[in-house]
Amino acid sequence: MKKIVLTGGGTAGHVTPNIAMVPSLKEKGCEIYYIGSKTGIEKELIEKENIPYYGISSGKLRRYLNKENLTDVFRVMKGVKESLKLLSEIKPDIIFSKGGYVAVPVAVAAGIKKIPLVCHESDITPGLANKLASPFAKKICTSFPETLKYIKGNKGILTGTPIRNQLFEGKREKGLEFAGFNGNKPVVLIMGGSLGSVKINTYVRNNLKKLTEKFDIIHLCGKGNVDNSLDNFKGYRQYEYISDELKDIFAASDIVCARAGSNSIFEYLALKKPMLLIPLSKHASRGDQILNSLSFKKQGFAEILKEYDEDTEGEVLLDDKSLVESITKLYENREKYIKNMSDANMSDGVKNVINVIEACL
Repeated sequence: MKKIVLTGGGTAGHVTPNIAMVPSLKEKGCEIYYIGSKTGIEKELIEKENIPYYGISSGKLRRYLNKENLTDVFRVMKGVKESLKLLSEIKPDIIFSKGGYVAVPVAVAAGIKKIPLVCHESDITPGLANKLASPFAKKICTSFPETLKYIKGNKGILTGTPIRNQLFEGKREKGLEFAGFNGNKPVVLIMGGSLGSVKINTYVRNNLKKLTEKFDIIHLCGKGNVDNSLDNFKGYRQYEYISDELKDIFAASDIVCARAGSNSIFEYLALKKPMLLIPLSKHASRGDQILNSLSFKKQGFAEILKEYDEDTEGEVLLDDKSLVESITKLYENREKYIKNMSDANMSDGVKNVINVIEACL
């Protein structure tokens, strides 16, 4: 039985792709261990999966000058020492890193002990953790084709992002029943992230009469953003968020209108859901969602509706008219996007990444 150590943490985005691979790794008979931080979000998420978890010291990685940088250097060095001890005890055949600051000591220890290391980068431009880990890696899996040009030594390989298996288990009938729809109209799923989006919520609700002439709308509007005055609006269902039923809601939806976070859009890609992406602007982020959406549009998976003029490169901007027209046009041309997504070699990220891991073994 092969032993694999998974690592990565700091945010849920550095953990959920690891979790997505667990069922397939277990099917292949792998013995799985996880090395993360002592107090990070990954500890709680991984322990729910009944995987042995080991916490190590780690320092936050910063690209800017800060008086805590020196202290964090010593934390990283301590983390390397702790990782070396753990790897000597576990004796893994390979290590897979999803990035985040906790992965750096593990990557360094892997290099010292000459254990094969495979990394994964979700964003178009590599994060600092993966940049530091790359000298020790045999391969670096990427979500976007544009990322390959940033990776040296012919180590980059396009795989897409590992997606949770349970998302593929949704039933359209259950999703329609949950929302109270009869299935006579196509369903548009609108998502603004866990905290919601004031702009998206406002424009959707301003245009409910026009939208519900052609579509049934499922609106995940974010915590605290439900408008109770619309509870009985025919063809419209709103929720702060959905957890257990999300797979069925996806199955019931014909198209998706959403933000452009990397993990989310790869879930839509894997599920073959045509996307209208409304990326966070540079006013509210570092611009990574704009890069994500531009890549998906270029590959024929999505259309873009931008918020602000200074972000645009000729794309339509978000307003009442453009929202309705863009959703309608996306639905009318949905088969084109579905074909492009079906032809993509990134839609099965779990399989692609595990193939890389097996090759490196």
